Amino acid sequence: MTQIPVVSGKEAVRAFERLGYEQVRQKGSHVFMKCEGRTSLSVPLNNPVKRGLPRSLV
Repeated sequence: MTQIPVVSGKEAVRAFERLGYEQVRQKGSHVFMKCEGRTSLSVPLNNPVKRGLPRSLV
């Protein structure tokens, strides 16, 4: 299994958008995203997002 790279919060949001998620709202430093048929999620805009977070969100 390949390692997930360390990315910024904005890069993580763009990656989830490519997977079909769309931004629903933003509150402070967290972007809330939703995709039909999948669980909604919130992505922190911290720099950098740790490796385990994207894996746990998908």
